[in-house]
Amino acid sequence: MQIKEKVFGKINETDVIAITLTNTSGASITAMTYGATLLEWSAPDKDGSFANITIGLDNLDDYMLHRPFYGATIGRVAGRIAQGKFKLNEIDYQLEQNQNGNHLHGGAQGLDTKIWEYRVENNESQASIVFSYSDPAGSNHYPGNLNVEVIYTFTEENEWKINYKATADAPTLFNPTNHVYFNLHGNMKNTILDHELHIAADRFVELDDNTIPTGNKVSVAGTPFDFRQPTFTKQATESDHPQAKAVAGLDHPFILNHSKNKVAARLYEGTSGRCIEMTTTEPVVVVFMHNGPSAFTYNGSAIPAYTGITLETQGYPDSINKNDFGNTVLNPGETYESQTIYKFSVE
Repeated sequence: MQIKEKVFGKINETDVIAITLTNTSGASITAMTYGATLLEWSAPDKDGSFANITIGLDNLDDYMLHRPFYGATIGRVAGRIAQGKFKLNEIDYQLEQNQNGNHLHGGAQGLDTKIWEYRVENNESQASIVFSYSDPAGSNHYPGNLNVEVIYTFTEENEWKINYKATADAPTLFNPTNHVYFNLHGNMKNTILDHELHIAADRFVELDDNTIPTGNKVSVAGTPFDFRQPTFTKQATESDHPQAKAVAGLDHPFILNHSKNKVAARLYEGTSGRCIEMTTTEPVVVVFMHNGPSAFTYNGSAIPAYTGITLETQGYPDSINKNDFGNTVLNPGETYESQTIYKFSVE
């Protein structure tokens, strides 16, 4: 495995480093220390032509100015917490309300906005970037000092493995994800509406008008959320189902059938032959389709709607405020650990 490091930009005289891991096939991932963010995944199509299969920007200033979440490590808590409120051990907490009166993706200064420490590890079969960050108590109004490690590993089998590990010195919340957007065309001018999506999920989580989970777990049967067999993603955008219409596509948590199928989700694009298979230890994958054009311009124009699709593995969103939504509380003496693997292939 080959490792290359370069300066991607500076923040207050601190270098932001981009690290590229390349395997012997020539495929590579590049990630930067700002936000422990994946910048690029270069992979071949069926004819051997390489392209970036994720959405990314080409300079640090745009990531800082626009905060698009592309490829970023999200936390302390991914998704939305209703009204930014939660109760933990009989103590009421009020987090920052940074989107429509709710708390989104860890707040305005979430983990995706921090410069992480890093080191690299390498052997014959894989190489890793070990990112680490200490988030102080009170950051974005969360309790407890949080120590986080996120490891990106790239293998000779074209796997991108993400391992999360965290500890805290006081009870707090932790529910991270990576917000990578895939576009297997390798070209942001082409949408992902012709991608085939398979999700091993019999149920999805219903959302209210403010994109907050209602608490209802709904069967996918007979709905545009049924991807138990490979189905074009445009099934969701062309539907009159009120849940799909409300967000102009998908922005929903799918409850994974871990006992039924090892592969939790699969994305395939027929023209290029590119395929991503995802496995995870997490109970949920949030699928979002970049449902509108970007609110910012890039190279003179907005990034179009449906340019990419996320497979955000995590615990249930807003679980602290819902019954039967699992546990995202991290207590002292505990270690949070999870893994997600995206495996690339060509068919």
